[in-house]
Amino acid sequence: MSAWSHSAPRWSPPSRRYELASIAFGLLLWWALARFSGLPAFILPAPGQVLTRGWDALRSGLLLRHTWVTLQEVVAGLSLGVLLGAPLGYVLAKSRRLERLFAPYIVTSQAVPVVAIAPLLIIWFGPGMVSKVLITVLITFFPLLMNTLVGVRSVPEELHHLLCSLGARRWQVLRYLEIPAALPMFFSGLRIAATLSVVGAVVGEFIAAREGLGFLINEARGRYDTALVFVGVLTLMALALGLYALVRYAEGRLLYWQHRDGQTVVINPGPR
Repeated sequence: MSAWSHSAPRWSPPSRRYELASIAFGLLLWWALARFSGLPAFILPAPGQVLTRGWDALRSGLLLRHTWVTLQEVVAGLSLGVLLGAPLGYVLAKSRRLERLFAPYIVTSQAVPVVAIAPLLIIWFGPGMVSKVLITVLITFFPLLMNTLVGVRSVPEELHHLLCSLGARRWQVLRYLEIPAALPMFFSGLRIAATLSVVGAVVGEFIAAREGLGFLINEARGRYDTALVFVGVLTLMALALGLYALVRYAEGRLLYWQHRDGQTVVINPGPR
């Protein structure tokens, strides 16, 4: 029967102290530029000014209100992207004919920039949350679909034949072979989609919105409140990092059978 074994080491993320040192260096460089460049505060505010403006926006409820709107759009769009992209990726992986049939639509949906399609969705569905969710679905759908497709097709054919020879039914092959084998690639696509989902929601809010972090940034830009623009951008970065961390956490819990010691897990058919 098949076994899981190690192969060559792969890249591992830097330790926490290097990440903190990198953030500290970035803040120091930002402070130095704001302090010694001679630029006015409405062009480049100092970190302390941004922190003060962010605290004021937080206390007034302004930041929380707009963050909550954007978070709802991101979570709804990403969830729909998963529900549409992953099953369709599996279906296309099992049928070359269907893949050729849908390929032109899938490719062209990604060839056209989302900022060109977003105005149409806003015209059709209005400036509310629905259009922002659809824009987010559009931008997250492709990586989820393609990574699921590649993950399902990466399953060795020998293992399919082995399970079939043991009398496994179709749902058993799906549950015990195809889903576990495709999960690493699926989570790779989900990590990309999680960060892109924030981009999709904000693009829609930039074009037409009454609430959300994109609307807040646009409004602050019009008033030359650059510190509030920085607050909005940093909040978006925090949302993207939070979603990415949640996906990595879920990946670690679901892929517990993989070794996380810097080694890549591969399928070894075992002795023949």
